[in-house]
Amino acid sequence: MAKVNLDALIPREDFDVEENINLGKKKETISIEDLKIDSFFFSNIRKPDFQRETNEWDKNRICEFIKSFLEGDLIPAIILWRSTGGYLFVIDGSHRLSALSAWVNDDYGDGKISKFFYDGVISDEQLEIAQETRKLVNKTVGSYDDFRLASTYPDKLKPEVVKYAKNLAALAIQLQWVEGDATKAESSFFKINQQAAPIDKTELKLLESRKKPNSIAARAIIRSGKGHKYWSSFSNETQYQIQEIAKEINEILFAPKLKTPIKTLDIPVGGKLYSSQTLPLILDFFNVINNLDFNNKGINDDLTGEATIQILKKTRKIVYRLNSNHSSSLGLHPVIYFYSKEGRHRTVSLLAVADFVMELDKRQKINDFIKVREQFEECLIKYDYLIQQIYLKYRSVQKSYKDVSKLFQKLVTNLQTEKTIHNILNEIISSNDFQYLTIRTINQETHSSTQDFNTNKKSEIYIKDALQNAQKCKICQGLIHRNSISIDHIQRKEDGGLASVDNGQITHPYCNTGYKN
Repeated sequence: MAKVNLDALIPREDFDVEENINLGKKKETISIEDLKIDSFFFSNIRKPDFQRETNEWDKNRICEFIKSFLEGDLIPAIILWRSTGGYLFVIDGSHRLSALSAWVNDDYGDGKISKFFYDGVISDEQLEIAQETRKLVNKTVGSYDDFRLASTYPDKLKPEVVKYAKNLAALAIQLQWVEGDATKAESSFFKINQQAAPIDKTELKLLESRKKPNSIAARAIIRSGKGHKYWSSFSNETQYQIQEIAKEINEILFAPKLKTPIKTLDIPVGGKLYSSQTLPLILDFFNVINNLDFNNKGINDDLTGEATIQILKKTRKIVYRLNSNHSSSLGLHPVIYFYSKEGRHRTVSLLAVADFVMELDKRQKINDFIKVREQFEECLIKYDYLIQQIYLKYRSVQKSYKDVSKLFQKLVTNLQTEKTIHNILNEIISSNDFQYLTIRTINQETHSSTQDFNTNKKSEIYIKDALQNAQKCKICQGLIHRNSISIDHIQRKEDGGLASVDNGQITHPYCNTGYKN
């Protein structure tokens, strides 16, 4: 089920590095009134700047938590730390506080607070799940505004709302406090958050390396330069560059929006934007393109933003090359290069293709690829399962993408000979590098034992049928994608060719501006 994005409700802030000064007795509980956006308490609540996004709860969990609070069920204490600047940092319990705040402020990711946080740019997915959550909460529990009216107009509201509203005056959430400096607070955060709900390995890596350029860049991409600015310590000009480049890369990788089952060939390079795999995918993508260690060894913190911009610019150059309207674009069709035949996005394919294209560029073999592109794509479609075999050997995207890239490179080299695809593949799998691969026969293809088509089968059926009539480049005969189209003069302008309909043809940008010339 889709998760509700409550990340905007509690802002992020840097920890103070100075020792915290105990200013006397602190609050032991908070009431529902403390969660209003203009309350003294809530206006000073912050999340550490390394806190993962508050988007792990679905609408049912949020609704059940609000109901549990109103019914007086035991709620685990919220753990806070007070900084020298007076901010109250949530060490544990940001989802609990955010869920109740969402109810009080009527903001489930689409309200006033969220709109300000995201500069008014909120994705359709986020808006949709926010509306669904509000509808469920209002139906199951009632809106906070209804509760406010309950004491004045009890006869106009449901009895359950009136009953719950009477409880609000006495209900409170227990608070616990971490004493000590920022180092102690950070240590407490990681220790606590690795217990009941362990942080994902990639997320933990991002949190611990939050000041490194690849981590900053990945955060910028995921939200298209919006939301919390992990780069806010940089100069205004640097911040602007990071946001603009991140926005551009985001649009190239994740537009148009992916819907499943697949019913169109207009699908994005990067798969679904808001899935649990997107952030790891982006980080690995950066690391492959920029030749960085997957465990961040040897990567220094970025104190000025220059390293982050350098990573973003190099990544944008490769993204341009993969699929865009830039003149260098090969227009690699996602359905062939980045998805399985069942329509599942493949992270390993994205990393492998990026590595493959960079190798072609380095060895000046791009035009060799263009010459055999039609056969190359036919091979990818027919022997789609070989990529999965490579992945299964290593059981790791980071360990397998290089072999997929090598397979692609060998195909390009061998397709320039007179050998058939079948013979070429037999030679490749006989080599030392790929002896573990096997070519399937028709009898070895898997068949379904159920009568109903699942999402993957529906996608596979559509893709198989749609590819038969898909638009192709008139120069290389490779598939054309909507995000990477160029209109070419059949007879060149320098040879007197006119801009007439009869003298125009659809091509990939690079085939038109690079290969043809």
